[in-house]
Amino acid sequence: MNSRTPLLHALMLAGLATVSVAHAAPQVAAGRTIFQNNCASCHTVDTGMAQLAGPGLFGVVGRKAAGVAGFNYSAALAKAGASGTVWTRDELDVFLLDPAKRVPGTMMPVGVPDAKQRGALIDYLASLQGAATAAPAAAKAAPEPAQAASRAGAWTENQPGKIWHFKPTDLAAPFATDSAGNSARVQARPNGTLPTVMPGFTVSVFAQDADKPRVALRAPNGDVFLAATGAGAIKVLRSRDGKKADSAGVFATGLARPYGMAFWPSGANPQYLYVAGVNSVVRIPYRNGDLTARAAPEVVIAELSETSGGHTTRTLAFSKDGKTLLLSIGSATNVAADIGRTPPVPLAQWEREHGVGSAWGVETNRATVMAFDPDGKNRRTFATGLRNCVGLLVLPATGEVMCNVNERDALGDNLPPDYLTRVKQGGFYGWPWYYIGDNEDPRLAGHRPDLKGKTITPDVLLQAHSAPLGMVAYHAPKGATSAFPKEYEGDVFVALHGSWNRGVRTGYKVVRVFMKNGVPTGQYQDFMSGMVVSDRDVWGRPAAVEVARDGALLVVDDAGSTLWRVAPGR
Repeated sequence: MNSRTPLLHALMLAGLATVSVAHAAPQVAAGRTIFQNNCASCHTVDTGMAQLAGPGLFGVVGRKAAGVAGFNYSAALAKAGASGTVWTRDELDVFLLDPAKRVPGTMMPVGVPDAKQRGALIDYLASLQGAATAAPAAAKAAPEPAQAASRAGAWTENQPGKIWHFKPTDLAAPFATDSAGNSARVQARPNGTLPTVMPGFTVSVFAQDADKPRVALRAPNGDVFLAATGAGAIKVLRSRDGKKADSAGVFATGLARPYGMAFWPSGANPQYLYVAGVNSVVRIPYRNGDLTARAAPEVVIAELSETSGGHTTRTLAFSKDGKTLLLSIGSATNVAADIGRTPPVPLAQWEREHGVGSAWGVETNRATVMAFDPDGKNRRTFATGLRNCVGLLVLPATGEVMCNVNERDALGDNLPPDYLTRVKQGGFYGWPWYYIGDNEDPRLAGHRPDLKGKTITPDVLLQAHSAPLGMVAYHAPKGATSAFPKEYEGDVFVALHGSWNRGVRTGYKVVRVFMKNGVPTGQYQDFMSGMVVSDRDVWGRPAAVEVARDGALLVVDDAGSTLWRVAPGR
């Protein structure tokens, strides 16, 4: 451990205020809880004004918009700051109600619709006042230009056709580099600019949606359903020729941060669309071809965990036989630094009830894949130690379960790798105590020696901090007129949303994971890139992928509010 890490630990792991609220009014204390549950994964309230994915919020009330030096604000928020906008209580109340409405183009993903919660949160933020100190070096934005030695795996190496292969034996050492607050500054797509795709393919705009959808799902009849998480809505697109959406509508509204979707039962005539929200699962009656919900959502699972903050993306998938609903629930914190060394009951009892390697405290039932019957009953733990499994997939051919996992932060630019892996029932994948097999996290050294040798090493390692989100196994639908070449059949496409805490940006592309007989080979290939402009600026961020009815690949770009279509052709 080196001299820079203790302060970094306090900042990046705890993510809590250095200002005591022990004697604060109940409203402020309630706001602190709301902040921890909903905001702390992206913002700190450290007095150093340090950055995570979002700017530090210490002293935000009374501060000029876009007022943290060195943070890569979106052009929309920078414009608001330049126009003189100040974060007063009233201004925060309007912004937090609907960020995209108040500042069109902001990258703030979700608002706080409940007025009472919004008021408590603002009271808490208003209590964070005093003299700010300089941000610690380890949390500052990356220097520009970055050192050449740190550019390995950077966006400048992205090129459709390039093959990557990271191995567990080649991991960097912990804290070999500083961790950086280096969020992307999103700009408008330059006029006429398109993503770069593999030779032999073309890319075009299938649809655009100002609500910044994050997930796509193809219905049996070819309609494309979109989860507009920030808007609390499910949208639906229809296309006559498959090349461009002819109509766009709202299927359902009033949902709590909808993300994962799945039709059930599978096949040509599903009866329900299941939707996973931040802390519940609902299902909406559906018949093939419906463009609007035929009835109100029915709550299937009322509560996923006792805490709902931290990672909020919930992904759904049904087992091949349709009898099991699988649900991913990401962690509440970066590395469970404050849960203590022992669970509230004897360890053996805890693991019998929650699974081997399951965490406790605020992480109870988090960093897991859970299993339920389709009616939401018979809850059980399927797998543990998956920090944030965002893309959850059941391979159609084998029925095996796969996850994309966003690994932990603050160990350095190149550690640990994010990954894609098959998920075994009863398996433990390391978080928070271990990573990529039996590598112990030095911040939790000696806490769980009993778990060494029990961790499963993932199948495919991805460049650290790439942030894999949605994925899909490519299978050309019957009669597809835009089917990919046969060598793509069965391979997996993954959307890499892109880094925010790596010194030099990485990700921001779609990759193809090579499969052989239904098993990942460990290698992946750049398939679509070109959305990064510089070390600071990007104009797009792939968030999800889906195979269209005609065999084309649809790519959700939630920063550019665009659904791209990639098909064979020149």
